[in-house]
Amino acid sequence: MATATYNLARFDLVSIRLAVACAQSGSLTAAARDSHLALAAASRRLRELEDALGDPLFERHARGLLPTAAGRVFVKHGLTLLQTMEQLGAELADLRRGIARHIRLCASSAAISQFLPPLLARYGQLHPQMHVDLEEQVSEAVVSTLREGRADVAVFVEGPDTAGLDTHLFREDELVLVLPGKHPLASSKTAIAFADTLDEEWISLTAGAAMLQKQQQAALAANRPLKLRMQVRSFDAVCHMVASGLGIAILPKGASLPIVKAMKLSWRPLADSWAQRRLLVATGGNESDAATASLVNFLVQPSQNAKAARHKQ
Repeated sequence: MATATYNLARFDLVSIRLAVACAQSGSLTAAARDSHLALAAASRRLRELEDALGDPLFERHARGLLPTAAGRVFVKHGLTLLQTMEQLGAELADLRRGIARHIRLCASSAAISQFLPPLLARYGQLHPQMHVDLEEQVSEAVVSTLREGRADVAVFVEGPDTAGLDTHLFREDELVLVLPGKHPLASSKTAIAFADTLDEEWISLTAGAAMLQKQQQAALAANRPLKLRMQVRSFDAVCHMVASGLGIAILPKGASLPIVKAMKLSWRPLADSWAQRRLLVATGGNESDAATASLVNFLVQPSQNAKAARHKQ
């Protein structure tokens, strides 16, 4: 183990970048060119890297390089390391420009599509020394990202387990039924019970999305199957599938109505209580600092005038 640790410490970023380029191109010549190395120097660096690891990273063939099992593992982690170093360089450069802190924000699609863009723009104007790095995930993944320490702040639809997190009310939204313009269910604008739609085929977001979980729970409560035909990653994609007649969908009203109108789709309110949702903003309990607290306070302030409730679970 000690020898492996010593050998790993000998790796340099140029050699790691070279190995990644070899895996991506399958050619040492192309990788050397992309890494601004002479071919002989690149060959020597790759050989020294393999000697330090104690395992070959590539199988050599007349047609190029093919990563071994060790090579695939090395490239996966090498890419992460290179991205981390790029981020480190960018943040150090930001410090020289007066940006004192990067705050990592992970948020659900519902939060991003309906609420966050103007808020983050305003926050940037008020706090130019802060830089918010935003990542989009489904709500379950948002909470996991926060728990794993890969985000400082999380915004998501209420539902995932928040035990041990500091949570605040962020906003509320409403889910509605989205239909092709001439669908039989589009003939009325009155609220419809979700159970009355279960004969239809559905378009939904990918696993972990709060909306999909609510649909699955409601279908289970009605002792009916949810006929999922397609799962996609964005509200736009859901609407395109609906417009093509491939199924119906449930989407947040605020995010979907502009798309619904543009695509000449129809929508109906849902009668079910779970169609009214709360979005939360959370931090990792006692781990938050002044910069994180500043962003959280800014995000939740509009909600505090309307049923604000800070709760620690």
